Amino acid sequence: MNTALVTGSCGLIGSEVTAYFARLGWRVTGVDNNLRATFFGPEGDTRWSLERLRQFPLYDHRDLDIRDRPGVLALMKEIRPALIVHAAAQPSHDRAADIPFLDFEVNALGTLHLLEAARQFCPETPFIHMSTNKVYGDLPNSIPLQELETRWDYADPAYHEGIPEAFSIDQSKHSLFGASKVAGDIMVQEYGRYFNMPTCCLRGGCLTGPNHSGVELHGFLSYLVKCNVEEREYKVFGYKGKQVRDNIHSEDVAAFMHEFYKSPRVAQVYNLGGGKGNACSVLEAFRMVEAVTGKPQRWSYVAENRAGDHICYYSDLRKMKAHYPAWSITRPLPNIFEEIAAGWSQRLASCNSR
Repeated sequence: MNTALVTGSCGLIGSEVTAYFARLGWRVTGVDNNLRATFFGPEGDTRWSLERLRQFPLYDHRDLDIRDRPGVLALMKEIRPALIVHAAAQPSHDRAADIPFLDFEVNALGTLHLLEAARQFCPETPFIHMSTNKVYGDLPNSIPLQELETRWDYADPAYHEGIPEAFSIDQSKHSLFGASKVAGDIMVQEYGRYFNMPTCCLRGGCLTGPNHSGVELHGFLSYLVKCNVEEREYKVFGYKGKQVRDNIHSEDVAAFMHEFYKSPRVAQVYNLGGGKGNACSVLEAFRMVEAVTGKPQRWSYVAENRAGDHICYYSDLRKMKAHYPAWSITRPLPNIFEEIAAGWSQRLASCNSR
């Protein structure tokens, strides 16, 4: 029986990957010590997700911190997995400035621990790293833009399909989070090239879905929908609310990982997002969630944008589709809104009934 090792197993991507492979009959060892609650407080707590994962009989949970080098080495030696999905991270570029040591230790040093453990005990195992589009820093903001009624969009036809993997990561402001993720991203590539290990970095855009514990500092679409369902105010930070993000459902992320496992490559990088078809601005997201819930979106505007934030970003998916033609986006944006709204309504109703 195949075993997958999934770090950050109680987070959005980790839990989706766990469920995906568990349904295929895999044994999944999940590593998660609920650091998200440390990063974001009670709203970031993922213990509810752990209870969901424990419904899978082949799920094996380990309350392990990836900063624990001996613990990571021992675990890798014990299970020698057939697939490694590294989804554990400190995920907020805002929060990183307040916790720079913790941010770097989790995002960079924790990644190194996992890579070296894999090299020592299972170097042939595909290693999939959840990176981020923040490795490009704010350089995408240097692309000429056109201002439309409800969004910004690229004015340069070279970026009609979005940001490609060849886009530079240099000479830009990344935020400390972006810098720590660059360190992990480059290390994953280097272990692939230097040791000929099957590794890839997935530079995620807005990864989302109904199982996301979205908070103000991380999880744009999930948090926005939560605010609407609860009739809470949502704060828009700069760019007139016309900033654009591409959104991809977590199941589509898990499906791509499966394709990579079946046909792994060495030291690859993919921009993983919803692409142009699943892109929307904050203002457009307000309209879409209102259409789903029937509730008006309460919001306020903060003129100052977040440091290093993208004005417009959506992923060019052509490389992913060329390398893995069996994969495609299966969840269009309206369906994603419906699922997230239903998920938050169910979760909040469950909390209120206790």
